[in-house]
Amino acid sequence: MSELKQFPENFLWGGAIAANQVEGAFDEDGKGLSISDVVKVVRPEDRKKMKIPFPTTAEVQEALNDTNHKNYPKRYGIDFYHRYKEDIALFKELGFKTLRISIAWGRIFPNGDDATPNEAGLKFYDNLFDELNKHGIEPVVTLSHYETPLNLTLTYKGWTNRKLVDFFAKYAETVFERYKDKVKYWITFNEINCILMAPYIGGAFLRDHVADGELLQAQFQSAHHQFLASAKAVEALHRIIPDGKIGCMVVGMINYPNSPHPDDVMTALTDQRNTFFFTDVMTRGHYPAYMTSFFKENGITIQKEAEDDAILKNNVVDYVALSYYMSSVSARPETEGEKAAGNLLSSLKNPYLEASDWGWQIDPKGLRTLLNMFYDRYEKPLFVVENGLGAFDEVEDDGSIHDDYRIAYLREHIKEMGKAIEDGVDLIGYTAWGPIDLISFSTSEMSKRYGFIYVDQDDYGNGSLKRSKKDSFYWYQKVIETNGEEL
Repeated sequence: MSELKQFPENFLWGGAIAANQVEGAFDEDGKGLSISDVVKVVRPEDRKKMKIPFPTTAEVQEALNDTNHKNYPKRYGIDFYHRYKEDIALFKELGFKTLRISIAWGRIFPNGDDATPNEAGLKFYDNLFDELNKHGIEPVVTLSHYETPLNLTLTYKGWTNRKLVDFFAKYAETVFERYKDKVKYWITFNEINCILMAPYIGGAFLRDHVADGELLQAQFQSAHHQFLASAKAVEALHRIIPDGKIGCMVVGMINYPNSPHPDDVMTALTDQRNTFFFTDVMTRGHYPAYMTSFFKENGITIQKEAEDDAILKNNVVDYVALSYYMSSVSARPETEGEKAAGNLLSSLKNPYLEASDWGWQIDPKGLRTLLNMFYDRYEKPLFVVENGLGAFDEVEDDGSIHDDYRIAYLREHIKEMGKAIEDGVDLIGYTAWGPIDLISFSTSEMSKRYGFIYVDQDDYGNGSLKRSKKDSFYWYQKVIETNGEEL
């Protein structure tokens, strides 16, 4: 037994998945295509050349014409759509108190702008939530997790278009009304600040939708539309589910200065605002003063309507959710030192940290620091809704999978969360990313595995899809059983 006793009795232990990475069934029961359904796999031999997708209209059309679905693994996922009962039974065995999922917007409104919702899609999530509730697992539901309907990209140029605000508000209100007796915890946008790093995934617009030199303008205008959409969802949630809670969610990044040089420190502060800007708006209800000079220096003018400021002010979130995988190093300008690899972000390598198989720098203490920074700033409950280690797993001859490296990673992060709670941080829960192996967000691979549960499928879509337990399954089961005391 460790000495850790920090976690409150009602702490929500669990895991997190996303519809576009697990469900599959991309064209079943009336579902419309999402932006993720046309993202091509990055094969292992091409990984070093990988770039975050930012396609053109022509490239999307090429993907639509490609019927070899093995090139687009998010179309088939891990077949959670048909196997969710089996998977939820395993999550119950793990002891989950909660499961974070996302609703595929295109299952509810196939084109995003439809007059009426798709009943078959609504029914699927009815069944999914009923199954979770049957097992005593609290759903935490993300409304938009990189799953904008593709039609909204092709017809409206994604979130650059203000019309998406009302499309999203209608979608949110529809699912709140439908599931008001089944779901109490909601999240508006997954990693909303990712729009600065991945305009297509985060903002659902294409490279040729933006004129040369106008990308920053498009990103921040799209972010404004998402802030409004989030605020309208908050208003609807509080009206329709009075005892519900709705949060915002960001890529949780902590930025260390490369040295004590004052310019490095200022650069780190500026970079840190790439995270805080988004949470500032959604928790405080207004644009922070520091963005005024940024917008001026970069020639950005946010197009607002008269009611926008009041909408943001009157509809702030109940809690702040974050993903946390790594920390970052900021320098004046980044000309010295070797770059570290990252999913959405890259920075200078930190000589004090080790890295994962994919080059992500492992920094458990950074999580404690970041949680304190968020709580100091907002004094709202926090929720770590993604944290995990993507790694190569090897299946032994007897079928066992010894993933001590994953256990070590998670153990140290959980310890630091416990210390943050001792520091006074109000932490709702922890949902480890990818409790079951799933399609990678960044590369659409399977070989980058996160799960406690192994899925027999390779990078080319081959395999039996059989589920099996890794060593980490039994370890995390004990963590939950002892409420974080036995690590």
